[in-house]
Amino acid sequence: MYSFISGKIVEKNPAYIVLENQGIGYFINITLNTFEAIGDAAEVKLYIHFAVREDAHTLYGFYEERERELFLLLQTVPGVGYSTARLILSSLTVRETVNAIADNNLKVIQGVKGIGAKTAQRIVVDLRDKVGKISGMEDNSSQHHNNLKDEALYALTVLGFGKTAVEKVIDKLIQQSPDSTVEQLVKNALRML
Repeated sequence: MYSFISGKIVEKNPAYIVLENQGIGYFINITLNTFEAIGDAAEVKLYIHFAVREDAHTLYGFYEERERELFLLLQTVPGVGYSTARLILSSLTVRETVNAIADNNLKVIQGVKGIGAKTAQRIVVDLRDKVGKISGMEDNSSQHHNNLKDEALYALTVLGFGKTAVEKVIDKLIQQSPDSTVEQLVKNALRML
């Protein structure tokens, strides 16, 4: 629902921030890493996750988009809720968390208050193959190709083409011409579909 909110900082502490945007004050829960990144700024742009539960509607804000991505990935692990994910991202940086998961380093994850051996193991097992996809964590060339592919795939599926067929064609086109733009990919794919 929300991608980001930018505005004037009305109130800030290590647990939350109140941002004023268009006369509305948004109460946004943040991590310590986000708190530190904001520093003394008077205005800020935060990437938002809007959590809807039976008993509350809560905004979570992140200074970097990849921190939000990791927060959402952590939510997919059974037993890791919003509070636990926020605690992990307040205790460790995104890079430290990703490296701990990728390197199967349970001690680093267990070093976060309240994370036991079983939860740490679940996080590593469930996310080991997924953390490399967080933006900024993979090498730039593969990220560039993934963005091209995603944009071209989206454009062609909106036009009514089947996702599987489109993916094969786009992969082939990227291999043949890795420096293609999205527009070139889509035009060439249309000729082949």
